[in-house]
Amino acid sequence: MRIAIGLYEHFTSLDVMGPFQVLSGLPNAQVTFVAEKAGPVTDDSGFLTVTAQASFDDLPDPDILLVGGGIITGTLIPHHPIIPWIARAHPTTTWTTSVCTGALLLAGPRLLNGVEATTHWGARDELARLGAIPVRARVVQRGKIVTGAGVSAGIDMALTLAAAIAGPEYAQTLQLMMEYDPAPPFD
Repeated sequence: MRIAIGLYEHFTSLDVMGPFQVLSGLPNAQVTFVAEKAGPVTDDSGFLTVTAQASFDDLPDPDILLVGGGIITGTLIPHHPIIPWIARAHPTTTWTTSVCTGALLLAGPRLLNGVEATTHWGARDELARLGAIPVRARVVQRGKIVTGAGVSAGIDMALTLAAAIAGPEYAQTLQLMMEYDPAPPFD
């Protein structure tokens, strides 16, 4: 199972690292970070650099496509190379997924036209302007498109996806091994 996590400069690290932790634990998972070109890509803090092992052209047809968000995500539409990569890959994916404002990237090539999806609460209006139907939920699955709300919801999205792929017990085992049991200090 080829899992491509799309990166771009100034992505939000937890948007992709949370799901990476979960999805890399799936049976036969081959997770590849991809970007416009192979090499280092820096997150929105400016302190974390992730190495993209491949370019968008190197992995045009992943089984699972995942894109995270970032503060600048809306500015990538429609001209950043990640948009045509999503448009080309989606028809052959088993799952097309996003976390946080990554949903805007799925909406960019019109994948979410008239489709219910979630994103960070601060980007719901923008998601609607791009043709999606924003839903207030941690995870929304509509067909093969699965969207996660803001940042930490990427773990929930990935666990939901893991349950669909490998079964609920397998996903529960991944959740247990991660000791994922949110209890935020503030409400």
